[in-house]
Amino acid sequence: MPLVRIDLFEGRSDDELRLLADTVQECMVDVFAAPERDRYQIITEHRPGRMFLEDTGLGFERSERQLVIQVTQQGRTAEQKQALYAALAARLGERTGLRPEDLVVSVVESQREDWSFGFGRAQFLTGEL
Repeated sequence: MPLVRIDLFEGRSDDELRLLADTVQECMVDVFAAPERDRYQIITEHRPGRMFLEDTGLGFERSERQLVIQVTQQGRTAEQKQALYAALAARLGERTGLRPEDLVVSVVESQREDWSFGFGRAQFLTGEL
C-alpha cells in the first residue's frame, strides 16, 4: 500500500501525466511488491519557482522537467528501495524521456497503525487487510 506523491512543474499534458503515473505504478508492482489494485497516487503540479531541487553537491544540473517522487510505505528492504530507484529512473527515462538527473525519489517509512483506508478504521489492525 505505498502512497505515492509526485511533484512536478505544471505544463505536462493529461496523457503525459497518465503515462508518468502508470509507469510509477508499474514499478510499485514489479519492484516494490505492491498488489495490483493497490494504487494510491497524488500528482501535484507547481508553478515555476515553487520547487527548488539542487544537486546536493553532486555536480549536475536539473532541467525544468525535474520531479520528486515520495513513497510512503512499510516493510521494504534496502535492496527493494535501491531497485525501485533504478527502475524508476530507467523506465521513466525510456517512456517519458525523463533525464535521470531530474528525478528525486524519497521513501518514507510508516507502520501498520498509520493507515486508514476508509470508514474511520485501521484496516491493518482490525484484520480487514
